[in-house]
Amino acid sequence: MVAAISLGTALLWPASATPNAGAAVPRAQTITGAAAAVATIDGGLDARRTRPVELAAGAHAARVAFVKLQARKAAERRAAAARAAAAARAAAEQLAQQRAASAQSAQSGSPASGSSGSVSAATAPQPSGSPQQIASAMLGSFGWGQDQFGCLVSLWNAESGWSVSASNPNSGAYGIPQALPGSKMASAGPDWQTNAATQIRWGLGYIQGLYGSPCGAWGHEQSTGWY
Repeated sequence: MVAAISLGTALLWPASATPNAGAAVPRAQTITGAAAAVATIDGGLDARRTRPVELAAGAHAARVAFVKLQARKAAERRAAAARAAAAARAAAEQLAQQRAASAQSAQSGSPASGSSGSVSAATAPQPSGSPQQIASAMLGSFGWGQDQFGCLVSLWNAESGWSVSASNPNSGAYGIPQALPGSKMASAGPDWQTNAATQIRWGLGYIQGLYGSPCGAWGHEQSTGWY
């Protein structure tokens, strides 16, 4: 508005009518100054209009960066937890092997050898049926009654869904009992990769050596997420 008034004044006020003729400003110079003033005002308004947009864009970029950072940290925590669980499970399996070997040595009177669940595939009975039927038939040979079967079903449902070929891509655990690594089950038979009875025999020996019973193993699984 000030610029508009100045412009109007410049147009209406003749140079010869200026009170101080010696200090008179040429009309063209006055108009140019007024136009510059108008441009300055418009520029300030444009800056005030675009600044909120720039601030919003900056805030959005900051939020996106924060979300990506949190997602990366969460992935790192999950990976670390998986590694820790795998290490703990490997240590538990090693302990179970030692206990089972000691128990077998004490029963046979021979030096300890083999690993958890080591039963001669040639002399051990070969039950048939579904994996759960095989497991149920084997419970008695490990000194357990059918009261332990429900815990075993829950345990291996959670671990592998009773699948002979179940494989954990993170830890490398394999088979119905999720042996880590799966090749440990070779102590129960050379067909450990495909034979449910071989895997179950090894798994029951592992449970006996470390937890005493399927219900003991299931309790540990519920509290830690692994056995």
